[in-house]
Amino acid sequence: MTPPELGDLLKQAQEAQEKIAKLQETLAKRRIEGEAGGGMVVVAVSGALRILEIKIDPSLFQSGDQEMIQDLTAAAINAALANAQRMAQEEFQRASMGIRLPGVSGPGNSG
Repeated sequence: MTPPELGDLLKQAQEAQEKIAKLQETLAKRRIEGEAGGGMVVVAVSGALRILEIKIDPSLFQSGDQEMIQDLTAAAINAALANAQRMAQEEFQRASMGIRLPGVSGPGNSG
């Protein structure tokens, strides 16, 4: 690898790093939901995988079934986190399509 190619590679790596940082910032501002029990428990998380809100249908409290409330809450949290992770993965894949690295072949890279 000649020095100009190395310089180009470093420039492209820096641009990719900046693009990823911006994408992470954008994702952190997104709100993603997951639910359980047919919507009786709804959890909202950010793209940074932080819980923003938990909504529990009041009828669940009236039932007095603490174990069911706990199970549904855990299931809704897991669903929201899975949805957020899936969304982030899709966004990163989309963003990486435009990144070209010399000597690396793949979608968007001629090698």
